[in-house]
Amino acid sequence: MARRIPLTYPTLMGLPVGVLSDLRPGQVCVLGAAEATPYDPAEASHSAGAPGAIRAASRLFAGQLKQHDFDLGATLVTPDRPIEAIGIDVGDVRTRPGDAKGNRARIRDAVAQALTAGAVPLVLGGDDSVPIPVIAGFAGTGDVTVVQVDAHVDWADVIRGEAQGYGSPMRRASELPHVTGMVQIGIRGLGSGEAWQHHDARGWGSRLVGSREWHRRGADAVLDEHLPAGARVVLSIDLDGLDPAVFPAVAMPTPGGLTYEDVLDLMHGLAARGTLAGAVLAEYVPERDDALRGSALVAARIAAVAVGLMAGAKQPS
Repeated sequence: MARRIPLTYPTLMGLPVGVLSDLRPGQVCVLGAAEATPYDPAEASHSAGAPGAIRAASRLFAGQLKQHDFDLGATLVTPDRPIEAIGIDVGDVRTRPGDAKGNRARIRDAVAQALTAGAVPLVLGGDDSVPIPVIAGFAGTGDVTVVQVDAHVDWADVIRGEAQGYGSPMRRASELPHVTGMVQIGIRGLGSGEAWQHHDARGWGSRLVGSREWHRRGADAVLDEHLPAGARVVLSIDLDGLDPAVFPAVAMPTPGGLTYEDVLDLMHGLAARGTLAGAVLAEYVPERDDALRGSALVAARIAAVAVGLMAGAKQPS
C-alpha cells in the first residue's frame, strides 16, 4: 500500500491541511478562490494573489491562538477545543482566467460539498465575482440572507458583455431562489452605477445602508431594523467597504466606510441575532499593499474572528 504523503502549504493561522472529504460537522472549511469571472479572460484577477497573502499575514498571530482574543471575545484554541477541532484549510479551488464557467462550477461545488459535510465555509477571494458561485453553493440548504459590506451596490446587469463579473454579484444573488433577504452596508461615493440599479435593488427588497447611516445609527440599530430574527446569514465582505485609511489595498478606494471595529461589531451582531452560515472576503489587491502587508493583516484578523464565531467560540462564564 502506497504511503500517503501529507500535503503542506501555509494555511490560515496554522489550521490543519485537509481536503473536503476530511470535513466533519461543525468545522470551519477555509478555501481560497483567486477568481471566478474576470472581465478580461486573458488576465488573472487583480486579487488573484489575495488568498495566499491573507494566509501569510495570519502567521503573525498564529502562535498566539491560545491567548484570549479581545476581538473575538473568547479564546479560540483551548484544551477542550484544539485547533484540529476548529476546522481545516483545504487550499485553493483550481481557477484560471480563461475558464470562467469552470471556475464558477468548481467554487460552487466546493462550497456545496463543505455544507453537505455540515461544515461552515470561509472563502478567501479573489475578486468580487467570487461571491456569485459561493452564494450559489448554498442552494438546497435552506433560505439565506446575504449581508454585504461594500462601497458599491453591485446591482449591475451586464458589463462588457459579462453578467457574472465583479460589478454584478448582488443582482445575481437576488436571482437565486434560496436568497430571501439582503442587507448592503457601507455604500458611499461613486461607482455604484446609474440610479436604476439602486431602484432595482430596493425594489427587490434589499436594504441599502449607506456608510453615513451606519456611523450615525450604529450596528445594533441597523441590524435590529433590517436583519430578520434567526436569519441564516452569508456574509460577503468586499474589502473596499472598509475605510481606505484602514484598508487601502483595493482596486477602488473610496473615502469613508467601515472601520475594522465596525466589521467586528457587524460580525458579532450577526452571530448574536442569527446563524453565520458562511462568509467570503474579496477585493484585496496585494500589489497595492504596503511593505509590511498591513491590509493583509486586517483581512487575516477579520477572517480569524469569523472563524471563531462560526466555530462557536464563546466568552468564558
